Amino acid sequence: MRAPDRARHRPVDAVRARAAGIAAGVLAAGLALLVVSGARGAGLGVRDGRLAPCPQTPNCVSSQAADAGHAIAPLRYAGSPDAARERLKQVVAAMPRTRLVAERDGYLHYEFTSLIFRFVDDVEFWVDDQAGLIHVRSASRVGRSDLGVNRKRVERLRERFS
Repeated sequence: MRAPDRARHRPVDAVRARAAGIAAGVLAAGLALLVVSGARGAGLGVRDGRLAPCPQTPNCVSSQAADAGHAIAPLRYAGSPDAARERLKQVVAAMPRTRLVAERDGYLHYEFTSLIFRFVDDVEFWVDDQAGLIHVRSASRVGRSDLGVNRKRVERLRERFS
């Protein structure tokens, strides 16, 4: 009986090595994406009565945006600002995968996490007492397009809030 010919097994070994390299690259990219999506957005909050502006990417909507691509109507309320804020908190708490991150002086910051890929979006609200409005900003932390998720989320919140 003859010893196995090692030359015949080289192509299989090369395929295995290439597959392992690709798997390692995909794993590294996935971990990098998780780290990036986990980093809390910098520059969020209310400054001089304004939420942070949307970036140039289309994955953000804001009731204070001037351009049509990012603009969305604020939520309207009647009654006291405190009652409106509490109602809003109830509405958001009833939505899946949400977490209240900050609450102060009429400002609320939530994180919404997607079901499958675990992407995190920052959703901010600011209760404008004088105008009877709740300004809103919903933005994805990563990527360019959100396939309209942020706009749909705000409209769903609006339906449930009214």
